[in-house]
Amino acid sequence: MAASRSRRRAAAASMVGSVVEYYDFTLFGLAAALVFGDQFFPETSSTAGTLASLATFAVGFGARPIGGVVFSHVGDRLGRKPMMVMTLVLMGVATAGIGLLPSYRTIGLAAPVLLVTLRLLQGFGAGAEYVGALVVAAEAGDRRRRGLLTALPGTGVFLGILVATVVFAGVSALPDEQFDSWGWRVPFLLSLAAVLVGLYFRSRVEETPVFEEAVADRAPEGLPIVEVVRRQPRMLLLAMAANGPFVAISYLIQVFVLSYVTKELDMGDAMGLTANVTASALAIVATPLFGALSDRVGRRPVWLGGAAFLAVFAFPMFWLIDTEIPVLVVTAVVLGLAVGISSMYAAQASLLAEMFEARFRLSGIALSRESTSALIGGPAPLVASALLNWSDGASWPIALLVLLFALVSFLAVLAVPETRGADLGGEKAAVPGSRLVLTGDRRKPLP
Repeated sequence: MAASRSRRRAAAASMVGSVVEYYDFTLFGLAAALVFGDQFFPETSSTAGTLASLATFAVGFGARPIGGVVFSHVGDRLGRKPMMVMTLVLMGVATAGIGLLPSYRTIGLAAPVLLVTLRLLQGFGAGAEYVGALVVAAEAGDRRRRGLLTALPGTGVFLGILVATVVFAGVSALPDEQFDSWGWRVPFLLSLAAVLVGLYFRSRVEETPVFEEAVADRAPEGLPIVEVVRRQPRMLLLAMAANGPFVAISYLIQVFVLSYVTKELDMGDAMGLTANVTASALAIVATPLFGALSDRVGRRPVWLGGAAFLAVFAFPMFWLIDTEIPVLVVTAVVLGLAVGISSMYAAQASLLAEMFEARFRLSGIALSRESTSALIGGPAPLVASALLNWSDGASWPIALLVLLFALVSFLAVLAVPETRGADLGGEKAAVPGSRLVLTGDRRKPLP
C-alpha cells in the first residue's frame, strides 16, 4: 500500500511539473509569434519584428543545456527531489517576471534586454525539468507499466500546452487596446499559481529507491556529465540524434505553423490557436495510450512508427494547411501533433531512461535532450521563417525540413537496442529477449 501511494505521488509530481514547464514555454512561444514583435521590437518592420521575437524564443534553448548540466548534476549527486523543486521555482518566477516587463515604448532598449534575460532564466530552469520528471516516474514506478508511467510527464506537456493556449486565446479575445496594454500579461502572471500547486505535490514525493540504491552501492566518481560521456558515448550520441530532430518538428508544428497561419495566410489568431488547442486536447489522450502500447510492443516500434508517419505526412500536412480551409488546417495540426509527436514523446521517456546508468541517468538524458534542443529545436521556427522568406512564401521548404528531421530521428532510433523491461538499478540495463546487457557501448552475455 505504501509503495503504491509513493508511486502515485511520484506520477502526480512528475506530471504537474511538466504542465508548469510547458505552460510557461508555450506561453512564450505564443507571445513570440503574436505579441512580442509589437511589444518589444516595434521599430522594425512586421517581418523583422516576427523574426526578432522568434529569435528570442530560440534564445531560451541556449540556456537549457547549461541548466540541464547544472541541475542534473544536483539530481545525480544529491537526489531527484531537490532538483525538481529548484527547477520548478526558477522557471515559474522567470515566467511571472515576463508578465511584469515594461514594453519598448516605456523603457526603450532595456525592455528586450530584460526579456532575453528572463527567457534565459526560464530556459535554465527548464533544462532539467522534464528530464527530472520522466526519471522520477521511471525509477519510482512498476517496470511492467513503465511506458505508461513515463508517458505521464509527456501528457503533462500537452496539458500545459492546452492550458496555455486556452488562457492565451481567452485574453486575446479582449479589445486590442486592453490586450496590448495588460491582457497578454495575465497568463504569464498565472504561472505563479501553477508553481504553488507543483510545489505541493513535489514536497510530498520521496526519493526514488533506484537513486538511493545506486548511491549506496557505489560512491560517485567524478562529475556525472563526464562519466556519461566516458562510459556511454554511443548511447549518448544516438539519444542526441533521435531527440534533436524530434524537438525541431514539435516546435515547427506548435510555434511556426501558428505564425504561418496567422501572418502568412492571414487567417487570424483564432485559427492557429484553435488548431493548437484541438491537437493538444487529443494528444493528452493519445500520449498515455502510446506509452501503454510501448509496454506491449516495445519502445522502438512506437517511436519508429511516429517518425515514419511524420516523414510521410510532412508534405500533405502543409498541403492541407495551404488550402486555408479551417477544418483542414485543424486536421493537419491534429495529425502532426496528436499522432506523430505524441507517439514519439510517449516512447522517448521510457527509452531514454532505460538507455543510461542510474548514477548518471539525469546527466545523460539532460545532455542528450537539451543540447540538441538548443542547437536544433529552438532555432527551428526561426529557420523555417527564414526559409519562408527565401521561397517567397512557399511552404515546400518547411515540409522538406520536417521530412529530413523525421528521417534522421528514425535512423537514430533504429540503431538503439530495444530496452523494454530493462532494470534501471545499478550499472546495467538488461535488454529483454536478447540475453544481453547494455553497458554503455558494449554488450555482454547475462550470467
